[in-house]
Amino acid sequence: MKSDIEIAQAVTPKPITEIAAKLGISEDDLECYGKYKAKIAPKVLKSLQDKPDGKLILVTAITPTPAGEGKTTTSVGLVDGLNKIGKNAAAALREPSLGPSFGLKGGAAGGGYAQVIPMEDINLHFTGDLHAITTAHNLCAAMLDNHIQQGNELNIDPRRVVFKRVMDLNERALRNIVIGLGGKANGVPRESGFDITVASEVMAILCLSMDLMDLKERLGKMILAYTYDGKPVTAADIKASGAMAALLKDAIKPNLAQTLEGNPAFIHGGPFANIAHGCNSIQATRLGLKTADYLVTEAGFGADLGAEKFLDIKCRTAGLKPDAVVVVATVRALKMHGGKKKTELGTEDLEALEKGIPNLMKHIENVQKYGLPVVVAINRFPLDTEAELKLVEKKCEELGASFALSEVWAKGGEGGKLLAEKVVEACEKKSDFKFIYDEVLTPREKMNAIAKEIYGADGVDFTPQAEKDLQLIHELGKDNLLVCMAKTQYSLSDDPTKIGRPENFRITVREVRVSAGAGFAVAITGEIMTMPGLPKKPAALNIDVDENGKISGLF
Repeated sequence: MKSDIEIAQAVTPKPITEIAAKLGISEDDLECYGKYKAKIAPKVLKSLQDKPDGKLILVTAITPTPAGEGKTTTSVGLVDGLNKIGKNAAAALREPSLGPSFGLKGGAAGGGYAQVIPMEDINLHFTGDLHAITTAHNLCAAMLDNHIQQGNELNIDPRRVVFKRVMDLNERALRNIVIGLGGKANGVPRESGFDITVASEVMAILCLSMDLMDLKERLGKMILAYTYDGKPVTAADIKASGAMAALLKDAIKPNLAQTLEGNPAFIHGGPFANIAHGCNSIQATRLGLKTADYLVTEAGFGADLGAEKFLDIKCRTAGLKPDAVVVVATVRALKMHGGKKKTELGTEDLEALEKGIPNLMKHIENVQKYGLPVVVAINRFPLDTEAELKLVEKKCEELGASFALSEVWAKGGEGGKLLAEKVVEACEKKSDFKFIYDEVLTPREKMNAIAKEIYGADGVDFTPQAEKDLQLIHELGKDNLLVCMAKTQYSLSDDPTKIGRPENFRITVREVRVSAGAGFAVAITGEIMTMPGLPKKPAALNIDVDENGKISGLF
């Protein structure tokens, strides 16, 4: 059996100019990075403002398990399937982070015969967007420390600097550090740390900005620190936003790549969904809606995380309204939610499946609470039995959700035609899109609404630190901020060991961070980390390159 990278390397991509032409984008509007990837000039989106939008399809999933669900694979295969049945479809996906690429999860370009290419570039440096975000973020951090060193005119309290540095790798040793050691010439000593780039507010801002000037304005609103008398200090106060925006002037332009079958894929922005808002950029989504009749996008992890944030944050910010939602599941993963071990998934077990299906049911119910049609895509594996598949289909029908088997991993677009047809049908259904919480609620009330309605919790408990954070948000006049929940992806609760559909639990918020530029407050729950660590056997151990520059080991 060929590996993902071997399948991708066996395909010769089409020139990116040919892919752009499918969308009505001329070669003059491309900024090419070699033959097979390009950025799109901002004037293209401006020229299309009066054109009606295509259909917007969100792909989400059940709660992740080690058995895998295949959300990105399904998204790519659905685009190819839609084109197979004669629809003009494109994808809008996130850029992978080097943290997971070299860590536990591996790459994020799909799998099997449903991938985006050039796979190696997309999973590694691509067009340099994440590096630009890292540099812009760290420039701001350096300018802040320099301001304190060079006289501290703003009276910043070094003990209340809340803006850490970032890097796009998993590095637990940098979570908590002390900087400024070595004497007066080396700065003011203080505690600090690193987050991963995809958790940076700069990443969130880039993905939520309408254009370059909106980006610059949002960067200026970022709260970096507080003065000795408790006043916030922003990036605009230290005059960092202009230089940061200059570093990001190319990064904000959407990237265009392609699927293995030569269909368009916008790949831009990459905030994590367990610690950030988990959606690709508004710029790429809006461009895709103007140039394709069907735009398939995804949001990270399960519907409790990425989909909730896509719908409550991104759609509200950008004025988007999805036409249908696909929830991806596998029989294997559902049996794990029913208590089955990964090593035991190869045999039929209807009892374990029955116990695990409530997880899928909860995610379907969550999407329906937004008033949107749902299609359940079962990512089929060879050892799934007909009895198991029939049980899942029956449960979906009971909730009024459409159902389709997906075989895109093995068959590409041909294996996604049935799913594509179901999605087209769902897009024509009447919907009544609404948000889970009202924008006028306080952050505390918004968090409780998400916990109760989406997670199924009994409510939220706030630690003393979180209570202080909420009080500060109120004093800053920021109660109108949206909420971005940082929560484990492995459970509907904040405890990763509670699989399936847990009941009778509460969510604990241990701190709340203000992301004023992004427009939300980040609620840190449970044991979630904003800087991951490498696993015992990181994916990097398998990655290599030969004398011809050919990469192996990526998946």
